Order: sequence, then C-alpha cells, then structure tokens
Amino acid sequence: MRLHQQISIIPVLGCALLAMPVLAQDSTAQPSAQGQSGSAATQSSSKPSSSSGQVSAKDKAFMKAAAQGGMEEVELGQMVADKAKNEDVKQFAQRMVQDHSKANDELKALAQEKGVTLPTDLSAEGKSTKARLEKLSGDQLDKAYMHSMVMDHNKDVHEFKTATTTVKDPDLKSWAEKTLPTLQEHLKQAKEVASKTGATTAKTSQTAQQ
Repeated sequence: MRLHQQISIIPVLGCALLAMPVLAQDSTAQPSAQGQSGSAATQSSSKPSSSSGQVSAKDKAFMKAAAQGGMEEVELGQMVADKAKNEDVKQFAQRMVQDHSKANDELKALAQEKGVTLPTDLSAEGKSTKARLEKLSGDQLDKAYMHSMVMDHNKDVHEFKTATTTVKDPDLKSWAEKTLPTLQEHLKQAKEVASKTGATTAKTSQTAQQ
C-alpha cells in the first residue's frame, strides 16, 4: 500500500510541475502589456500640440501683417464701392471686400487655434491711406484707389511668395499657399482697372495723385 501511494503521487507532482511554466508565462504577459500601454501613453502625451509656443516670431509677424493688410483691403473696398465713379472700380472694390473678408476669417480661425493674438486695427500706413482716400471723390478717388491697390498687391504677392518658402508652421504655410493665387489675380485685375481709369502704377506717383 505504501508503494502504491508513492507511485500515485508522482503523476500528480508531474502535472503540477508542467503547469508552473504556463502560470509563469501568464504572469509575465501582463506587465509586458502594461509596459506597452505605458509607452503608448508616453508617446501620446509627447505629441506636439498647436500652441502659440510653437509658432515662431517670424511666423507671428507674418500673421499680424497679413491681418492688418487684409483689414485695410476690406475697409477701403467698402468705402470705395460706395463712392467710386467708375463701374470697374466699384466691382473691383466689391471683390476686395468679398475675397479679403474670407481670407481674414480663415486667418482669424488659424490664429485662434495657434493662440496668436491678431491686431484689430489698421496699421499707421493703412490709416493714412484711408484718411487720404476719404477726402477724394470722382475720378480722383478712382485713380488714387487703383494706384494704391496695385502698390498694395505688388507688396502682398511678394510677401506671400516669401512666406510659402520661409514660414515654419505647416498650417500657416498651407494658408499662404492657398491665398497667394487669389492675390496674384487681384494684382492682375488691379493693373487692368488702373489702366482704364488712367491711374499710374509707379511707386513715385503716389503723391501726385493725392
């Protein structure tokens, strides 16, 4: 009886020993999964966000200048659309209000996302131009406005072309690339309308049209 009892114990012990590696394997699987989960959480928390701290000073400067330029186009366009004598000038001014209002809204949304505060008033140069045009009427207004539009859009196209290669923020760069063709169309149309009104497009002629 004793011999039989000893022999019967051996298979039981063998089954227990065979089961131990399985338990050990299962117990090590959980920490591994936890480690992977922790690693994923770390990667997720380290993912860059679109905060203002990631917008460079040069990108911010471009955004602010573009915002003021856009505001100027809208305010001047609203004024000239009401006062202009030439129908082509009126239509051009109306297009400035429509196109630049859209671009301004897009830029505002982008700035809010990036945490960048945009100016809410015209630049000193913009205020000066508006004040000068407000004093004019008829043909003088039409010529002076179209001269200003050619000068402004020459500058805008140059600045936006530069921005498409120098801006670091990918969203801002995409906006500049999307807006540039519209500005190029504006410049082309401004030159055509300016020629119809007899407005000159040389930089040195601005004081002559005041």
